Amino acid sequence: MNYGFVIDNRMCIGCHACTVACKSEHDVPLGVNRTHVKYVETGIFPNNSREFSVHRCNHCADAPCVEICPTTALHTRADGIVDFDNDRCIGCKSCMQACPYDALYIDPNTNTAAKCNYCAHRVDGGYEPACVVVCPVEAIISGDLDDSNSKISNLVANEETMTRKPEKMTDPNLYYINGTDEMLDPNATKKDGDYLWSEQATGVGHFAKYADKRLADSDTENLLVQLAMENSAKTGKPIDQRAIDNVAKEIQQDVDTTDARRVYDSPSKGVLWGWEVPAYVWTKAIATGTFLMMAIWNMLDGNLSQTSELMGLLTTLVFMGLTGAFLVKDLDRPDRFLYVLLRPQWKSWLVRGAYIISGFGGIVTLKLADNYLGLGWDWLWNIGAVFAVLGAIYTAFLFGQARARDLWQSTELSAVHMLIHAIMAGSVVLMIIAPETISEVANTLLWGIVANMIIMVKEILMPHDTPDTKKAIQLMTKGYYSKYFWAGIVLGSLIPIVVLNTMPDMSLIAGGLALIGIYLTEFVRIRVPQMIPLS
Repeated sequence: MNYGFVIDNRMCIGCHACTVACKSEHDVPLGVNRTHVKYVETGIFPNNSREFSVHRCNHCADAPCVEICPTTALHTRADGIVDFDNDRCIGCKSCMQACPYDALYIDPNTNTAAKCNYCAHRVDGGYEPACVVVCPVEAIISGDLDDSNSKISNLVANEETMTRKPEKMTDPNLYYINGTDEMLDPNATKKDGDYLWSEQATGVGHFAKYADKRLADSDTENLLVQLAMENSAKTGKPIDQRAIDNVAKEIQQDVDTTDARRVYDSPSKGVLWGWEVPAYVWTKAIATGTFLMMAIWNMLDGNLSQTSELMGLLTTLVFMGLTGAFLVKDLDRPDRFLYVLLRPQWKSWLVRGAYIISGFGGIVTLKLADNYLGLGWDWLWNIGAVFAVLGAIYTAFLFGQARARDLWQSTELSAVHMLIHAIMAGSVVLMIIAPETISEVANTLLWGIVANMIIMVKEILMPHDTPDTKKAIQLMTKGYYSKYFWAGIVLGSLIPIVVLNTMPDMSLIAGGLALIGIYLTEFVRIRVPQMIPLS
């Protein structure tokens, strides 16, 4: 058994009955939707056309939200329905980063994730989903895709259908008949605030005050006369019927070249992972990098003094503590943060990372005890170095599971990049706690900065294979946040390279600038991809 949906766009009239029925069935709060209707329009009134398309969870066979969920709050049932249990959700928002279809939201009443669950409670009772029952034109068809005798199976087999974002390899179980790229591809239409009811882009809109203005704008004759008057003011020619007809002809000529535009859509969810996530990536790089550089220094027979080692271990623990604090603060249900350890879903790199940093913290604590008691446990450096590397890079694999964000999908390169950041950060700390190491460690920092620059240049200049990646790079380098990105490049890479090569006595200043650069570039790389619409 494999439940799915077919949306027949030949039938849909955009009445929103499905949205209302879904809200009523599940008590969905205002401002969020489990299912919504998107309107796309082409042409200029009166020579325009409008399409409607129902969007919701695709109940994917390979659901990325299930893979990334750390607590099995999201799970795939035996009948193919992707269901959720809000009693297990910690509000980490990872599922929202992973879903290519923007199907999940955070319920403002419970601070937990929610989405269309195919009305599983109704299906279990032998009923169809509420949206299917209420649709007045039977544009929504549900059923068992594996049953060759079912209506939905016959439609998929005999009609030309489309799915959303097949390149994401999620194997969605939601099919569209008479679908178009403009309806299903978010890059095919511009997302702006210039359409009726667009106020809901920042929440529930109050749009009654715009009714009179929109009514006037929709009056074709008034619009033509207004445009003719504007032309008359520019050219000095009188207004007559011929002038009005010429304006109408110009509008008609523009119809064929007018891009499709969305005229009704769901509210934007905005940036899901705020400053806490780049801050945690930054503090984690300092913590893991500090231990890793001390371990490497000891392996090379450059034994640190007991005081320097103590300061380094304390620095590691302090920044690991900050890392954990930032992680918990980012959760919408921080009271459930222990669920990651106590109710783990092992495919999620959020879980794997939690155990890695917990193990790393334990090893650092043991080494601190060894430093104080003189137990001779130098073998902890070797094990700790492995955990430090894993701790530095695991977030790259977590970002890789966030399949909705194309810029984050270069997992292996991102892992190398994060390891380089850790080495850079650890080099700076080592120069501070053990000044005798500055001359040697400064070279490590220099080469780390050079490697960091090479990766950044590759990310910006090399060809990008998806529209979302191209758009993210453009926003990073030319958009609002480009000032932070370029400040990170200049302050964190170019100036430190010059300083380290020409003024070695100022190596610590170069190191401080490098730390600032790491945070600024990570802040932009994490934030900008979240600003690209998914639906």
